[in-house]
Amino acid sequence: MTHLHLLLTATVTPSEQNSSRKSGWETAMAKDILGEAGLHFDELNKLRVLDPEVTQQTIELKEECKDFVDKIGQFQKIVGGLIELVDQLAKEAENEKMKAIGARNLLKSIAKQREAQQQQLQALIAEKKMQLERNSISLVILI
Repeated sequence: MTHLHLLLTATVTPSEQNSSRKSGWETAMAKDILGEAGLHFDELNKLRVLDPEVTQQTIELKEECKDFVDKIGQFQKIVGGLIELVDQLAKEAENEKMKAIGARNLLKSIAKQREAQQQQLQALIAEKKMQLERNSISLVILI
């Protein structure tokens, strides 16, 4: 029997195989020849290029990939929310830092103003002491 005849025998449905009265041995041999050529029958006896096991593994891998992509999407949403939160906290920290710097500068400014005011008052006291001394001398001269 030729390979072509076996190939044709393997491509007919089971009811056609029974009607043509071919033996199971010929069908198995045809399936082996087709298998060597990379062709396989699925559960519905349709001719497929991929081995049914490989097809099932491909389907499982596809489902796993979809689950993985979904999980990655959820992860990205969570990370995005976390990044937004960290950015907000960083802005708040920066605002508080600027307030603290402003308060420190204000305190330094007030301290410098008080120091300058103290120097002015000391100068005024020294001037008043000198005036008092002059007035005391004038009073002593007049008495």
